Amino acid sequence: MARLKEKYLALKPEIQAALDIKNVMQIPAFDKIVISVGAGFAMKDNKLIQNIEDTITTIAGQKASTVIAKKSVAGFKVREGMPVGIRVTLRGENMYNFFDRLVAIALPRVKDFRGVPRNGFDGRGNYNFGLQEQLIFPEISYDSIMQIHGMNITVVTTADSDKAAFTLLEKMGMPFTKGSN
Repeated sequence: MARLKEKYLALKPEIQAALDIKNVMQIPAFDKIVISVGAGFAMKDNKLIQNIEDTITTIAGQKASTVIAKKSVAGFKVREGMPVGIRVTLRGENMYNFFDRLVAIALPRVKDFRGVPRNGFDGRGNYNFGLQEQLIFPEISYDSIMQIHGMNITVVTTADSDKAAFTLLEKMGMPFTKGSN
């Protein structure tokens, strides 16, 4: 069992008390984590798209897939069928392992890190934030990448409110910025 899942199971009563929840089935939990990279800058370079896909696969520990444009958009010089991004959805053991590495190893390696922003909640219990570069993950070597790129990370929870999701993430070790929520 993943170390973070054991931590979650131990923290369930504390989360239940903090949110004043009567039914144990209503305690918020992680549902999935989605890592995505908008690769519009690389849509004509198949080697770069493949390199980004390999990088995200290494970071996630699960095969990433290329997102293909469904419509042509002349303003963005995108034609139907062109690759426009890379994404991977993590669930179960892979999700907990990724979140553990993100919080314990990767985020502390960010230069001048003061925490992740508190305003990334969407009103339905999900949290979104972005990273500037993929090099904060120790499994990525500088020599293997062709171009530095960022990524968006979405943590989807079963919480029905931002307060419940914030409490869950904070108890699980997400380093939020100091200040009011």
